[in-house]
Parts: sequence; structure tokens; C-alpha cells
Amino acid sequence: MSSKQYLQTHTLPPDPSAPSADVFSLATTPSHLLVASGHSSIKVYSTRGQTIHPDSAEDEHPYPLVQTLEKAHPLGAHHICASIDGRVAASGGFGGEVRVWELSQDSSSGEETWVKRGDILPPKTKKEREAQNASGESWALALSENGQYLAASTHDGKVNVYDTTTFSKGPTAERITQYETKGSFALSVDLSPDGNMTASGHQNGSVYIFSNTTRRLIHSLTGLLKPVRTLKFSPLNRYLAAAGDARIIALYDTKSGEQIANLSGHASWVMSLDWNWSGEFLVSGGYDGKVKIWSVERRECVATQTESEKCLWAVKWLAKGAATRSESFVTAGGEGTLAFYREAAGT
Repeated sequence: MSSKQYLQTHTLPPDPSAPSADVFSLATTPSHLLVASGHSSIKVYSTRGQTIHPDSAEDEHPYPLVQTLEKAHPLGAHHICASIDGRVAASGGFGGEVRVWELSQDSSSGEETWVKRGDILPPKTKKEREAQNASGESWALALSENGQYLAASTHDGKVNVYDTTTFSKGPTAERITQYETKGSFALSVDLSPDGNMTASGHQNGSVYIFSNTTRRLIHSLTGLLKPVRTLKFSPLNRYLAAAGDARIIALYDTKSGEQIANLSGHASWVMSLDWNWSGEFLVSGGYDGKVKIWSVERRECVATQTESEKCLWAVKWLAKGAATRSESFVTAGGEGTLAFYREAAGT
């Protein structure tokens, strides 16, 4: 298999009428791209045309802005995630709040819009925190396949799992379990696609995998001695990829906990990881603005894109429709620009 080539097909520059702000996180669904940034609003772009009519990449506006969630997070948002089925999303703000969103369809027009399902708010005082047996403000977020369960890491080294269907029963979602991770701040968290595992990556380099069935620690993983800023389970739950300030991507077998590979090539911190739909390839974004595509089978980099000199906070594969022969991904970072790439034909 030869190296792959990806061509930049489109860019969405930041809004010139708004103050400059970094884009910190992206979430993709079968029909939407959700964008979280230093601005108070969350922007939602349609990707539906690209999965149904891939040749529309030639259009002037292939990714139209279809909704803006105004004042979603007053101080801006640092994380956003979406369920695999594309019906639920969650965003975390710099004020400590987490907002859960759901895709609602208008019965008359059939139009789909994102509406708020509920909030998970941090305790306001130490006394309130102790009374609720609550943990610190939420940081990294991940949703289960259908969006029922939300995992949220906290500043004081815990991982909370909430049932997002319980908002109607009280002012916040019910916390169904809390994983203890020895106190180190969890910069990243993920839920396995089958819902059986929760993984967390920490400031001290620790990586943990918990069983959501027994609610116990399965593996304490070694190999990364520096902050773990991103981790992701593979689509079939077989692997966990983790990366960060060590500049390598560690690949773990989720059953044995064995570290089976180190993917080396980034010259700076790795800020974001995402698997493609088949689990054959990983995309990674670095602090130095470089994007790399990795073949998991070959254990090597097969493509590198130099996006900019600014930090790339987020990289995500876009949903692959039945009419789409080649795969696409999107990057975002310090300049506030979204850049879209598609695999070149014949690679």
C-alpha cells in the first residue's frame, strides 16, 4: 500500500464581525459538524450534502451554517462531543458547566434542530460540594453510542458517568458511577463504542481503562510519562490510542492492556486523535499545526499535512456516506479556521 494524499477542498474562515477566538473542539455526526470555541455560541454546519452528493465539494458553500446555539457557554467552550448515532451532543464550558443537546425534528416541516436537553452544573461553594458529594468542575467529555451515558473528567482526578435521560427527574442528570483515578487531572476521556469501557488520560501520563459493567479498574496502562491530551477507542473496541506531550501515539490492546505499538513522527505535542470508520487509519493533530494520517496495520505515517504554524486543537473524520468513495477530515485550531481535506483519487 502506497502513501496516501489528501487535498484541501474547502476552508471556513472565522467570522470577521466577531472577536478572534480559537476553535478548541469539534464533534461530527452523520449530518452535522458541531464547533466549540472561545466564543459563547456553538456553531452547527451541515455535512449532509457531502455524504449524499460528494461532488458538491466544488460548490461555493459545501458546508453551510445551519444553526447557531447562541450563548451556549458565556465564557466559551473547551470540549464538545456527539453520540455515534448523531442524536445527542454534549459541550463543556470554561465556567464549569456541561450542556447536553439533542437533535429534535419538527413534526410539520421535518426540519432538524439542536435543542438543550439539560445542564450539569458545578457546585457553587465548598459546602454545597461536600453536601452533594460532588467533584470538581467537568473537563473532557464523551458520549455512549446512543447518547444515554456521558463520561466527564474532573479537575480533581475523577471521572463521572451520567445518565442523560434522567434530566426530567431533577435539575441535573443522575450520576450513576464515579471512577477514582488517584487524583491526577484527566485531560481526556472516552467511552468505547460498545459502551463496556471508559478510558481516561491524565496530566501525570497515566492511562486507565474501567469496566462499565463491574465499575472497576481493568487496566492501568504504562508507556506515556507526560500529559495525555487525547485518547480514542477504535470502532470495534479492540484498541485504545493515546497521545499528548510525549509526542508519540501509544496503541494499546484493550483486552490484555498490552502496549502493542508506538507511532512516532510528531515533533510537538499531539492534541487530538480520531479513528476513521473502519479502524484502519488514525488522524492526529499537533501543536505545531501538522496533521498526520497513520496506517494501524503498517504502524506508520502514510500522509502529513502542514495546516499552519498555529496549534491544531482538533481533528475529526467526517461521516462517510454510501456515495462517497474517498474519506474526508476536518481540522480546527488557533486561527479559528476550519479546513476540510479529502483523500485524492487513486491513493
